[in-house]
Amino acid sequence: MSPRIEIEPLGDLPEVAEGDSVGALIAAAANRAGVALADDDAIVVSQKIVSKAEGRVRRLAAVAPGAEAAAMAAELDRDPRLLELVLNESRRIVRATPGVLIAETNSGWVCANAGIDASNMDEGLVALLPADPDASARRIRAELDAAAGVRPAVVVADSFGRPWRVGQCDVAIGCAGLVAVDDWRGRADTRGRELTATVIAVADQLAAAADLARDKTSGAPAALVRGAASWRTDDDGPGAAATLQRAAELDLFR
Repeated sequence: MSPRIEIEPLGDLPEVAEGDSVGALIAAAANRAGVALADDDAIVVSQKIVSKAEGRVRRLAAVAPGAEAAAMAAELDRDPRLLELVLNESRRIVRATPGVLIAETNSGWVCANAGIDASNMDEGLVALLPADPDASARRIRAELDAAAGVRPAVVVADSFGRPWRVGQCDVAIGCAGLVAVDDWRGRADTRGRELTATVIAVADQLAAAADLARDKTSGAPAALVRGAASWRTDDDGPGAAATLQRAAELDLFR
């Protein structure tokens, strides 16, 4: 029988500041809500609060754009200060046209504006992606253990656009204690045929499912997912970057 998945948004967190323990804040929010955390749970956390806690926030007024950013800004009709940050956070620019700027981040994710975002930020501030989202997930897991005595799986999620499809969807950019990809190749389907291409992106599916319970105006930057025990692991595991990023030689669109 397939597992039953239940999602509980975790709100009522204070404004997160640099140096805060995200795991401790989540544990406290769950306690206030009367929600008991367990080892077999998964906690999906918004990238934004992780970035705030890690000091990955920049004031645009303090950014001095260089020549490359200034030239791109003139061509794309964009803020040169934002483009300076995008260049600093990127391995390469994948696509740059008016209205579209796709970059491969230093941590290997391909997304709009290198993941830099001003939503739910004070005027003039932008949030960068965590420098190492998998390390962030491991740290939050350890913080949950210290604060609540539990080690659930942790997913750091962000909204990405998707090739071939309209709209954004939350995906995992970091995870710990989770089988991020469930490889069914070699198993049989219901008719006994061997599966040759089925590889399930569990971490991404948990991120997307949790986002339905904590929409952008809900004030709930984290969600508890119950029913993910079969994918949870005692060890932190290799993380999202090592398992979800497609190798360049297998990527038909590079």
